[in-house]
Parts: sequence; structure tokens; C-alpha cells
Amino acid sequence: MNYRIVLNIIGFLLILNGLFILTGIGFSLYYQSDDILALLISGTGTSMIGLIIWLATRKTEITELGKREGYLIVTLGWFVMAIFGALPFLLHGSISNYSDAFFETMSGFTTTGATILDDIEVLPPGLLFWRSLTQWLGGMGIIVLSLAILPLLGIGGMQLFTAEVPGVTKDKIHPRVKETAKRLWGIYVILTAAETLLLMVGGLNFFDAINHSFTTMATGGFSTKNASIAYYTSPYVQYIFILFMFFAGMNFTLHYLSFHGKFSYFKQNTEFKYYLGFTIAATLFVVIIHLPHVDFHYEEAIRQSLFHVVSLTTTTGYVTSDFENWAPYSRMIFFVLLFIGGCAGSTGGGIKFVRHIVLFKNSWAELKRLIHPRAIIPVKFNGKTVSSEVISNVQAFFIFYILVFVLGSIIISLLGVEFVTAIGATATCVGNIGPGIGTVGPVSNFAHLPEIVKWILSLFMVVGRLELFTVLILLSPAFWKK
Repeated sequence: MNYRIVLNIIGFLLILNGLFILTGIGFSLYYQSDDILALLISGTGTSMIGLIIWLATRKTEITELGKREGYLIVTLGWFVMAIFGALPFLLHGSISNYSDAFFETMSGFTTTGATILDDIEVLPPGLLFWRSLTQWLGGMGIIVLSLAILPLLGIGGMQLFTAEVPGVTKDKIHPRVKETAKRLWGIYVILTAAETLLLMVGGLNFFDAINHSFTTMATGGFSTKNASIAYYTSPYVQYIFILFMFFAGMNFTLHYLSFHGKFSYFKQNTEFKYYLGFTIAATLFVVIIHLPHVDFHYEEAIRQSLFHVVSLTTTTGYVTSDFENWAPYSRMIFFVLLFIGGCAGSTGGGIKFVRHIVLFKNSWAELKRLIHPRAIIPVKFNGKTVSSEVISNVQAFFIFYILVFVLGSIIISLLGVEFVTAIGATATCVGNIGPGIGTVGPVSNFAHLPEIVKWILSLFMVVGRLELFTVLILLSPAFWKK
């Protein structure tokens, strides 16, 4: 393990982190709020520490990262960013407890959206902007952002890209990772700008529009309002959120292809067809089940159902009402949605549609093989046969995901948290969603949980954001052997 390279890149990430913290000062100055000093000290201090680390470790003979260094940098990167990213809240005093400040920041960088804040609207504009920015950076991955700059350090970035974007498929838009990162971020910026403009047309001011665009495209769910999207009663505004949540849950390779007029790929992409079909089917199911129990009109019932199905499926976590009280069995229906996830290559968390598809197709093929033992029945995805290695990876991921969820729920319940709340908090943090069930439901927060539980849930957020293997591999003794 070359720890010199690991520290060098961590130092570089801290420089970036500090600079991003400083961006909130512009809104602080405009609104004349009292958070300028907290942002200035935090941002400058973080960048200075990062610069010292970077300068102290910049001389190295190795110009190519190994896999072990890549995985360690990615995992440590998220923790270090959250550790220093919590400082503005702490120095300003809006969050007085470091455990809470770390939880809030980790929730931002991992795009989970779980909050400990009882009154979000009392936060000054600079801190609110930084809070939303953590999600926007974490959505595409601040380490992927760095890949566009890493060549300046003389270090190749393929290992980082592999660790940051794990999964069944790794569609590379360009053979060079640097160019891939630039294209991904270019699409990300364009979609964020488009949503900001459309929300401003709907009556939001620039500050609220850009903050919500940041957290929508990141599938993060942080809002500048206590009532989340329920604050905005305009159907137009809610439909804009639905549209861009859906976009954010898509594979960004499809966005890239659509920008180049290659719309035929949507018809060919198996995952997108399942994603669209599931969204429509789940929405109709929720409408039919819940319509007799609520006072919604037909259009509003469809809009509210579609909103929450898309919000939970894509792991965004926005809410427009307390869906737990729609019907006696609402809690169970929406709890199931916590385990779906967006598409591979999206900013969403969760298990991801591609894994559900491969798992279902393999199970169905296995039934056919039992009936026809001599038949060769391949599992196909996007018209191509899925290798046995990929199928094994999917099965292992699913088993580990359920194990983490079950063990986490048991541990948190043993620490004194009511069981329904424990399973809701674990599911929503591992899936990077935000609202859970029980006392961490859509109109509640995580402030009342014990400190030790918040630290455990923060770990689960990272495990979920980096799709299990990237973090769990560090716990393997084989990883640390020469």
C-alpha cells in the first residue's frame, strides 16, 4: 500500500472541499447573514490543511494507482470530506453537537437526505447553500470530479473510477477516464441549470431554485423549507421536480446519448424500460389502493402518488405529504420502495434496477433449467448474455445488502431504538434515501436518535453510497496483505 499517494490525493480533495465551502460566502454577503466568518474559517482552514498534506506528499515515483490505493482513497475521501465539511455548522453554532454536524454533512455527501435539523429555515443562506452543495457534489461523486484534474498531478485515474462507480455495467462514454468525468459533469451541470430555470419560471427565487436543483439532480432530497416540497403547492413546480427526479434516476450514459440525438438507445436499454414501466405500474397501484382513503382529487391523487413513487424509487426522498397516513398499509407499500433504487450509472442509491432485473431473470432461468435440465438457457441483458461472474456478483451484492440491513436493524434496536424505527432508519440510510418509517418518517427527523446510532447510520450511508463492496473490501484481511 502506497500511503504517500493516498495522503497526496486526500490532501488535494481537502483543498477542493475548502474552496467549495467558501462558495457559500456569496449568498451570505448578498443576504447579509451572520455565517460569513464560519464559512471563511472553515473553508480557508480546510484548504490550508489539504495544501500542507499535498505539498508534503507530492513527490512520488509511482505514477499509477493500484486497486488497493483506489479503494482506500474513495472510502477515506468520503469520511474526510464529511469530517471537515461539518465545521461550518459547528463554528456557526447552528448545530452545536459535532456528532449531529457530522451526521448532517455525511447525509449530504452521500446524498441520503436524512436530517437532524428541527427548523431548517433558521439556517443562514450561506450554510443552506453549503448543505445543498454537499449533495450536489456527492451526487456525481467529488472523486469523479477530481478525475478531470488528477492528470495534472501525474496520476492515472482508472482505479478511482472503478471504485467510485461500481456495479454490473461500467459504460464508458470515452476511453479516457478524464474525458468521461468531464462529460458526466457537463451533463450534470446542464440538467441542473435547466431545472433551476424551470423552477424560477414556476415562481421560486434563484436561491431556492438552485438549492433544490442541486439536491434533485443529486437525488439527495435536502430542501430549504421545513415542509420540503409540500411548501410548494403549485402542480407545475411539483411536476418539474418529478421530471428531474426521474432524469436523475436514469443512467447518465443515456443522457449523453440523447444529447447527441441517439434516442433509439432508450428502446434498446433493458434497464430503462423496466425503470419506466415500474414507475408507471407502481404509481397506478398506489393511486388505486389509496384513493378511497384520502381527500385528493383524481389529478392530485395521481400527482401525489407519482411524486412519492419517483422520490423513493430514485432515492431522492422529497415529500409533499405524510404518505404513512394515506391508508393503514401505506407504511408497508412505501417501505418496499426503499429497496428498489435508481438505474446503474445514475446519482441514485439503493440496490439499482439492473441488479433486480438480473436477479429476476436468473431466477426465472433457473426454474426453466429445472424443467429442462439439458437446455442451455442464458440470462440476457440489453440483448447480450450476462456472464456467470456478473450473476455471482449480483447475487453476492444482494445477499450482503440484506445482511447489512438485517444486522444494522438488530444492532440499532438493541441500542434502544424502537424496532420499526430501527428498520426504517437502517433501510433509508443504506439506500441513501432520507425519510424512513416510524419516528424517522416523512414528517420527522433523526435528531432524537442516540449519538452512537447516528455514527452507525453515518457508516451505513457510506457503505450504501459506495455500493457495499468498495467499503466492505477494506474489512477483508486479504486487502491489507502484501
